[in-house]
Amino acid sequence: MADRAAKKLERILRVRTLQLGLSRAEEARAAERVASEIALRNRIAELAANVAPAPSPAQTPGMSLAAAAHFRDRLHQSADAAQRRVVVAEQGLGHAQTATREARRDQSAVEKLIARADVDAALKALRAMEALPPSRPRKRHDPC
Repeated sequence: MADRAAKKLERILRVRTLQLGLSRAEEARAAERVASEIALRNRIAELAANVAPAPSPAQTPGMSLAAAAHFRDRLHQSADAAQRRVVVAEQGLGHAQTATREARRDQSAVEKLIARADVDAALKALRAMEALPPSRPRKRHDPC
């Protein structure tokens, strides 16, 4: 019975360790997504800041200003969308971190159960040894 329980605990530990690894990988992907979205947001903000009305000699001034305003408006819309993606990515990272903490907690609980089972087995073996009848050492005589 104890052997079956030990095998079961080992199997559960392998599963929990696998789940922990998967949740850590998901957390790493979520952190990378956040970094990517922040980089995109910063790049869009940089582009929006660089777009300023400038007279161009080839086109009429009104057409150039209208095109720049339209482009700047599109960049601001993209910046707003990028900010929303950053918020969503940060929420995903928070969920991934929570899942990782829960997986680690589950794995450590199984490790504690295994350690407790090992201690119980050792105590049981000690009690069994204490219950054995005392063995008398054979008397050895010095060589005559």
